[in-house]
Amino acid sequence: MIKVGDTLPASTLMEYSEVEGEGCSIGPNAVDVSKASAGKTIALFALPGAYTPTCSAKHVPGYVEHFAEFKAAGVDEIWCVSVNDAFVMGAWARDQKTGTKVRMLADGSAAFTQATGLTLDLTSRGMGLRSNRYSMLVKNGKVATLNIEGPGKFEVSDAQTLLAQAKG
Repeated sequence: MIKVGDTLPASTLMEYSEVEGEGCSIGPNAVDVSKASAGKTIALFALPGAYTPTCSAKHVPGYVEHFAEFKAAGVDEIWCVSVNDAFVMGAWARDQKTGTKVRMLADGSAAFTQATGLTLDLTSRGMGLRSNRYSMLVKNGKVATLNIEGPGKFEVSDAQTLLAQAKG
């Protein structure tokens, strides 16, 4: 399992873009995790799935709401990672009004999630292999803080906890 001091796994996530710009075409675009995190401070949070109750009601909205505070604390980008496809993450981004505040990154085959060792098996609930709920502060591709939730919990991966760590 990934831990503080480790480098993020070399992996590719997908991001849905509705407008062209900065080398991104409309539709799903590959995001090389190593390149995208190099030289940046990133508030990364992961969750079991788009449109799920806690994720939609609390997790994503907290990061959107505290975007300016994260920027003031030196965070360059906020990433939301979920085992969904880029089209679902794009639609969820519209629904959650994340705009340019939170990058909604799809881990469609769970390759990134498996490489972190933070998987959650929800097969019995019809959802298959998903990501555990967690947050981390990443500095230049390395994990600086890591907050992993217990089963069914939402206590340590919230925006306020990670924001306090970013300020600290």
